[in-house]
Amino acid sequence: MNKIILEVRAGTGGDEASIFASDLVRMYQRFAESKGWKFSALDSSVSSAGGVKTFIAQITDPKGNDIYNLLKQESGVHRVQRVPSTERAGRIHTSTASVAIMPVVEAKEVNISPSDLEVSTFRSSGPGGQNVNKVETAVRILHKPSGIVVSSQAGRSQLANKEAAMEIIRSKLYERQIEEEQVKMGKLRRDQIGGAERAEKIRTYNFPNDRITDHRIGKKWHNIEKILEGEMGPIVKAFQKLEKK
Repeated sequence: MNKIILEVRAGTGGDEASIFASDLVRMYQRFAESKGWKFSALDSSVSSAGGVKTFIAQITDPKGNDIYNLLKQESGVHRVQRVPSTERAGRIHTSTASVAIMPVVEAKEVNISPSDLEVSTFRSSGPGGQNVNKVETAVRILHKPSGIVVSSQAGRSQLANKEAAMEIIRSKLYERQIEEEQVKMGKLRRDQIGGAERAEKIRTYNFPNDRITDHRIGKKWHNIEKILEGEMGPIVKAFQKLEKK
């Protein structure tokens, strides 16, 4: 699948969690750019500290390569241990952010009845929440049976935002279908599923020791700053090697 939905949400840790979520967004965006992929923000909300509370984007490889299988291991709860810039006593804080990588699926793969949808429109907002458009081009869709709510406001038209929001809903519903099938088969692996209920921490970014540890495969990497600047190739390759075994 050459098109995915990236969703990053700040977890526990207040403002520091939102700043860490911003770090993760930047890491994925710069990694995508280094690969020549198209990175399109669909929706976001920010904290009072300027960090990301929620961020949703679509990533596409114009060459048609399967980027879902390349990045699916990023789904899970990421944990950071560092001294926040606002910490005067120099104490190390632990914060989290969740990441979901979901494939963009075709409409025929997920059956959605129009009567199950509640669509509303609103004005797009910029940083700080101020309205930036006089026309209600932003779209919010509620899928009533599942309770999934998705907003999209990056597009220039109401139609474009509605289509983007529907892609996210289809991806989330498709993911739930896979999860339900895995539960029935007794093969559920929560660290590979992008649901918001995941509690297991898959990776820790320890700044005092300049070390990133992936708890699923027991691998460690150094140079945290470079990796967060998008040089996450070694992490991706480590999982590729495991899949080839």
